[in-house]
Amino acid sequence: MQTHDLTKTEQPLRKSAQRLRWFVDAFDQQIQNTEAQTGNAFSVDRGALAQVFADWLKAFEAQKPTREDDKPAYVGFAAGLMLRTLIKHKPVALVKRPDNADQSNPAYFWPEGYLYVAFCLNVRGLVLETDFHAAQQPSDRLSDNRTWWSFRENVQKDPSLAIAFLDLFAGDEPEWTMPELFRTGRVARIAERFYAKEVTSQDEG
Repeated sequence: MQTHDLTKTEQPLRKSAQRLRWFVDAFDQQIQNTEAQTGNAFSVDRGALAQVFADWLKAFEAQKPTREDDKPAYVGFAAGLMLRTLIKHKPVALVKRPDNADQSNPAYFWPEGYLYVAFCLNVRGLVLETDFHAAQQPSDRLSDNRTWWSFRENVQKDPSLAIAFLDLFAGDEPEWTMPELFRTGRVARIAERFYAKEVTSQDEG
């Protein structure tokens, strides 16, 4: 499979990511990379993958913010919407897992979910870095099997919780209550929360 430079576009990367061809190329690259790193092998339902993109784009457009200050935060939210849609449509199936794979490792505990999370985090980080010069700082929870148990169990009941779990994996503050709704000014509120915690800690010290 040929690898393309997904950042070489004539427009902001977040705009390119709203095109089906870019999405398919990026997803194919993620499958190739994940198979090489884990030894897992996957099959892809191309029809389901196209439906994932169509449903995601509709959800993306429905809440797209107009304020410039909201756009970096919306990148994370949009990645969460993608994870939710992938989990709902299940376009990928595991064909083979390596012999004696350690299934306490998230890559083998839930191979499809691991692939989906890796794809969403990688695109999220790429867009933040390319369009907003911001660095993504993934959490240690990304390798914590207990968190993955909770993730898999909860998103089977409510796929929208995938949005909050992706924030958790990305090192951001999750919104567990109605995570499917984008909240304007979210970055400012997160900053205020951390500031309040720091002030409290200093006062207690």
